Order: sequence, then structure tokens, then C-alpha cells
Amino acid sequence: MIASNTSRRLAAVAVLALAATACGGGGSGEQAADGKVTLTVSVWNLAKTPEFKALFDAFQQANPGITVKPVDILADDYPEKVTTMLAGGDTTDVIAMKNVIDYSRFSSRNQLLDVSDLAKSADATKLAGLETFNVQGKYFAVPYRQDFWLLYYDKKAFKKAGVTMPDKLTWDEYAKLAQQLTREEGGKKVYGTYHHIWRSLVQAISAAQTGGDQLGGEYSFFNDQYTMTLGLQKAGAVLDFGTASAQKSDYRTQFETGAAAMMPMGTWYVAGILEAKEKAATDVDWALAPMPQRPGGSGVTTFGSPTAFAVNAKAENTDAAKKFVQFAASQAGAEAITKVGVVPALQTPEITKAYFEREGMPSDELSKKAFEPDKVVLEMPVSDKTSDIDTILNEEHQLIMVGDKQLADGLRSMNERVKSEALN
Repeated sequence: MIASNTSRRLAAVAVLALAATACGGGGSGEQAADGKVTLTVSVWNLAKTPEFKALFDAFQQANPGITVKPVDILADDYPEKVTTMLAGGDTTDVIAMKNVIDYSRFSSRNQLLDVSDLAKSADATKLAGLETFNVQGKYFAVPYRQDFWLLYYDKKAFKKAGVTMPDKLTWDEYAKLAQQLTREEGGKKVYGTYHHIWRSLVQAISAAQTGGDQLGGEYSFFNDQYTMTLGLQKAGAVLDFGTASAQKSDYRTQFETGAAAMMPMGTWYVAGILEAKEKAATDVDWALAPMPQRPGGSGVTTFGSPTAFAVNAKAENTDAAKKFVQFAASQAGAEAITKVGVVPALQTPEITKAYFEREGMPSDELSKKAFEPDKVVLEMPVSDKTSDIDTILNEEHQLIMVGDKQLADGLRSMNERVKSEALN
């Protein structure tokens, strides 16, 4: 868990107001003859995301009259699927907000219920990232989790390569290290690192570490990170973007099978790897390090985002849905997800202590240092333009990464398209 000083930093990640209109409505639903309620909750990759089961089990134990029925969706398909569901009038009660971009989209379309009463309660004052969901003084979701990015690495792979993880890496040093760690083993290639296909690993970290504005319409500050990333791909030190996309590569599989020696990823993955170790599904000897930094930078800057639950404006069981959202953000909800290695939005000394005492957590000083970044920048700024700009940046990102566009052309297209299609 994050130390208390970092908790305060995370709680002030960003105070953002969305230019969106409020939404209302929602049905009260009908109870079964025996008075029990079946509450539907949308989630992604249920089998590989242990926090959901932990929350559901704890909530059902505290509310025996309510049974949670997950609506399980593939992680990569989640934003598109939920967008389609809500547009079609789907009545799933609780909608997990995978990121603030989705929240911006759904809240601006009046598809989420106003839960300001929950967000403004005394119990919510300690929730890191809460103000991210402020929509002109109203809230349409409440965070239960707060994540940021760091570096996972396989200590056995480092030992075989005869290298050690430095206390602090620049991106250039990271790239050299990835090439050193790349090797053939047992007839299979082990990559020095794995980069998932999300644009944030290039664009959000560039914005965080340079101060660039992803909504601004000028993207030259992406150049250095793309140059490094494309260079690793060309050197064969990372699984290429085209293959990762076509094969729908699972980042957990890449790291847990030893196919990659390093992997930049969010803190949410701690829960996944702890679960895999418990089930003896992996023998990776993992540890953590801070995200690499730009040369000359001071301190550790990374990016992150809160994760929240919202109530569908067309929910069949509004009262039960609000009860679940409140529970997930409460002390009881935080304790439930802390037990599986997830960083909760609720920050207390007791929760911090419980997180570090979790069996299987790395205990070395560098891993603990990785959980204390100096600055966490919101993954994507939020406004009424966010969704459209995100779509453009992602489309151009894919074209650059598969080689359909040269880097300079892709950056030029981002500039032109964002200005003409979103900002104007």
C-alpha cells in the first residue's frame, strides 16, 4: 500500500470538472417473492481480476438479501461493449468505470445516475481521486481503487543475464537493459520487456514527464518516447505491436510465463500476480521498481487513474446498486480488495499496514520505493473533448506502431486531426 504522504499526493492527483450535463432517473427494480434482489454488475476479465470477486463476496456477506450477478466482458472489448449496452438501454445495475475517459463519455450522455449524496458523504472525504469525477459539482461515480504505473521485473531473468536492477532508470538505460535481457531459452525467445498495446505507455507517460497536454492539439512531446519504443521493437527486444495486437496478447501471460523480463504496468496487476503465485500458476520471482524517467529529471513522476463504480441511469435495482457503490468505497470494501493486493481509493494507516503485510508481497526496499512516486499525473485529462481526442490519438498510435505511418507523419496527423476534428 502507499505510505500516508503518498496517499495525500494521490488524493490531489487532479481536481477536474467535466463539461457535462447531469443525469437522473433509474428504476427501483423488483424484489423476488422471497425479498431477495439480484444485482447485476459489469466487470472485465472476472477470472483474472480477483478484486471483483473479493468485493462481491464481502458485499454479499454484509447484505445477505442481495446476490451479485457479474456481467463479464473481455478487458480489451470493455469500453466499446459498455458504450453499446448503455446506448441500447441496457439495464445492468452497476457499471464499473474502467477509466476516466469512459466516465467522461457516459456521464455526458446522461447514462449514469447522480450519486452526489454518496460522494459528498463524510465517509468519502478520504477517497483518493474522488474529485476526478466532479461534474460541475455533481458526481456520477465513486472511486474504489487508485492506481499508478511502475515497473515489474523478473529477478531470475536478471540473475541469468548477470545484471541488477538500478535504483533509478532513465528511459535510455531501460532500453539498453531490455536489450541485455533479451535472449533465447529452451528454443523460445525471452524478450527484455513487454509493452502492452495501450497508447498510454507512450503518450500518457510522455505527458506526465514533460508537462505536455494531451488535449492541446500539439504532440511533439510524444517524440522521444515513440523513438525509444520503436527502437526497442526494431531491435527485437520487445514483442512487436502488430503481433501483440493480432494475437490479443495477455500482459499477465507474457510476464507470468517468463516471456518477458520486465513490464511497465499499473499497480492493479499486483493482485493478479499474487493470485497466480498463490495458485502456483507461475514461478516468476517478481519485484517492483519505479517507472523509468527522462534524463535530467528529478524525483519519480508517473501516471495513474482512479477506478470507480457508477449506477446505470436505467438500473433495475437503484437502491441496491447505490448500496454496492457505497460499500465498494467504504472501509469494508477497501479491506476486501487490500487482501488481494489492490490499492484502494480509501486511504487509512490501517489499510496501508495491511497492504504491506499481505503474504507474497516483495519486501525489498526498491519495491517499497516504487510505491512512493513523487508525482502521479492523471492518465488523461478530462473534458467534453476527451473521448474524441482519445479516439484520434489511439488511431494514430496504432498506425505509428505497426509502421503504416512514419513517426513524423503520425505526429503531424495527430496535430491536424485533433485541431480540426475535436477542438474546432
